[in-house]
Amino acid sequence: GGGINKKPKEIDSPRDKDGHGTHTASTAAGSHVANASLLGYASGIARGMATRARVAAYKVCWETGCFGSDILAGMDRAIRDGVDVLSVSLGGRLAPYYRDTIALGAFAAVEKGIFVSCSAGNSGPTRATLANVAPWIMTVGAGTLDRDFPAYAVLGNKIRYNGVSLYSGRGIGKKPVGLVYNKDNNTFGNLCLPGSLKPASVRGKVVVCDRGTNARVEKGGVVRDAGGVGMILANTADSGEELVADSHLLPAVAVGRKTGDLIRKYAQSNPNPTAKLVFGGTVLNVRPSPVVAAFSSRGPNMVTPQILKPDVIGPGVNILAAWSEAIGPTGLVKDTRKTKFNIVSGTSMSCPHISGLAALLKAAHPDWSPSAIKSALMTTAYTRDNTNSSLRDATDGSLSNPWVHGAGHVDPQKALSPGLIYDITTKQYISFLCSLGYTIDQVKTIVKRPNITCSKRFKDPGELNYPSFSVLFGDKRVVRYTRELTNVGPAQSIYKVAVDGPSSVGISARPRTLVFRHIGEKKRYTVSFVAKRKRRGSTIRSEYGSIVWGNAQHQVKSPVTFSWTFL
Repeated sequence: GGGINKKPKEIDSPRDKDGHGTHTASTAAGSHVANASLLGYASGIARGMATRARVAAYKVCWETGCFGSDILAGMDRAIRDGVDVLSVSLGGRLAPYYRDTIALGAFAAVEKGIFVSCSAGNSGPTRATLANVAPWIMTVGAGTLDRDFPAYAVLGNKIRYNGVSLYSGRGIGKKPVGLVYNKDNNTFGNLCLPGSLKPASVRGKVVVCDRGTNARVEKGGVVRDAGGVGMILANTADSGEELVADSHLLPAVAVGRKTGDLIRKYAQSNPNPTAKLVFGGTVLNVRPSPVVAAFSSRGPNMVTPQILKPDVIGPGVNILAAWSEAIGPTGLVKDTRKTKFNIVSGTSMSCPHISGLAALLKAAHPDWSPSAIKSALMTTAYTRDNTNSSLRDATDGSLSNPWVHGAGHVDPQKALSPGLIYDITTKQYISFLCSLGYTIDQVKTIVKRPNITCSKRFKDPGELNYPSFSVLFGDKRVVRYTRELTNVGPAQSIYKVAVDGPSSVGISARPRTLVFRHIGEKKRYTVSFVAKRKRRGSTIRSEYGSIVWGNAQHQVKSPVTFSWTFL
């Protein structure tokens, strides 16, 4: 390959020098491995989601990045090779669908019956930060597991602060050592950027580094190179209370913003601040879990606000999976450690969990379309954690909402038997595209059919038969959508509807009961959303609700978001 940007030492081979591809592929379909661990952390049996599925891996990224042409070539090749599921732990900038590389490739895949799941992005907790929002893609956010890696910073004032770490070498010993926080606005020493720390002030000490700007593990390397013996990585407002563990090059503990503020204050106000770091290994049965990751990108969907995204969340924080021995666990050049497994966080990690589940569903239901599989995973997802509270957001512990977690956290067992599904044909996706104000040529760029006329189009893109609802009132008081449900449960099934929403919106569904005499039978219902007159000066930005079709066996649930003004 003679790519302009490729460095000569890069080999034209799918062999993994980065670790990311090995980790994601083994999460989706890795076999059982006993005694797996990252340097003793998270030890046990490791396995992927669909352990007996076959994996085809396509290299589309180089050291200089992932180019659209390579991504499309990889997706085209996978389609030609006859894959059943495409797992794409990549994401670019938001663009209209005709300029969105992954959306273009995914459309061709879905048209041929291939399920496509993609990462939602790691740009949370800022709102409207999603990638991969096309309705034919499963957009996956990230949540935590009920497993943690506790570590503690004990300060000279005898207060012990909780944090997390995957550090596995020798500690700094039992004696407290000096603590330093370089809050000098000119040198960025507080961020521990390369070259920002003066060895004279940090040698032999634990350094407090603010999270942000450069990689967390790089900060540890900067501290070590300057002669520091340990690091406390302290969150700022951007990442709030979210804790992500790393296998740092030196003893290091990551702490949340509130704890970080207390440690920063102590380091700046005490004439002789000291600290010691203690590591607590692996703990299980953590409550509450799952919690939505602060980094998980958020809605609303800026390309088509009438499609609610993300679709679901899955496990994406501190995930153990296979790793390439061509690179150390931190990914840093100076990390010479070799490990067959690594613990990594990101929506890149949650995406292959859902891809693997899609493979299992496809094996159980070979006749289901990609949209049917997606519907099953969405309508059976749960929104309550293991303390029976509504899902929470790791940023500040507040309650999460569908712009953050979509339909909820996937539930593999329930998705096998969803009762009803919302199916979508390629023809319906084309009617959706024709309702976006694109030119015929722009629609053809996506659909690649010569005879597109857009004679059939939706009045509103939200008319797509999607398993969730995003209601945008704008200057309208009433929004009405008709949806079609397909019975994939037993014959003679009866479902009743239950609606839930804010006091500011009236919701009614007609009919209120659906009777399915046969398997595969389709029935329609229409739901009306009426915005009640708003008080003057009230700044309602968004509210949430749900529509559930249920009987004794199944609860087919759709989240609803309401917006009065766009963003």
